[in-house]
Amino acid sequence: MFERTATIASTSGLHARPATIFVEAATAYDGLEITIGRAGELAEDAMDATSVLSLMSLGLEHGDRVVLRSEAAGSEQALDRLVGLLETNHDA
Repeated sequence: MFERTATIASTSGLHARPATIFVEAATAYDGLEITIGRAGELAEDAMDATSVLSLMSLGLEHGDRVVLRSEAAGSEQALDRLVGLLETNHDA
């Protein structure tokens, strides 16, 4: 399993606009199952990273830490790109 940790940078948290940007990027990796969950929580509790509703249900705020996971070979670059999106302030 591959995983990356990120800190939510958007000042208003992961609301509709940054969540949509993130989900569109995650969906572009067709065939990769990617999950997102709060850092420190069980991997089994993580949500589908390609679902805006799932992502927004996490209620992530500025400064929250999350873990992205994928079991697919070759997913490291996808996770790195997605971390970059989460660590960008889309409210600026």
